[in-house]
Amino acid sequence: MVDSSVWIAWFGKTPTRHIEALDRLLEMEQVGVGDLVLMEVLQGCASEADAARTQRTLAGRTIVRVADETIAVEAARNHRLLRSRGVTVRSTIDTLIATRCIADGLRLLHADRDYLPFERHLGLQVVPVPAAS
Repeated sequence: MVDSSVWIAWFGKTPTRHIEALDRLLEMEQVGVGDLVLMEVLQGCASEADAARTQRTLAGRTIVRVADETIAVEAARNHRLLRSRGVTVRSTIDTLIATRCIADGLRLLHADRDYLPFERHLGLQVVPVPAAS
């Protein structure tokens, strides 16, 4: 799965190591888009025309339903666990995305430090990003 932090940069044609990783993934394997990620990307579009183009581009991707009752309960548990370890979780949506990825064994490509506690403490698997040149 690819987080909005990477898709937004990709659509903005911002050259980053994360974009290089996404380009490689798009050539090699099926890339999933979480429904909440789709919402985040589309709400950032400047116009309806831009949103329509973005939606068409993402339409060929597998859309992953991020939250259901099981994931909601597990995400709340993850939030409490991280809080008990002194970690402040800033985003409910990122908590849900991370929890879905952990539950389903999906690797996440992201450029968002909010996922780091999920990697360190809960085993979130991430897509490797090439080292800076």
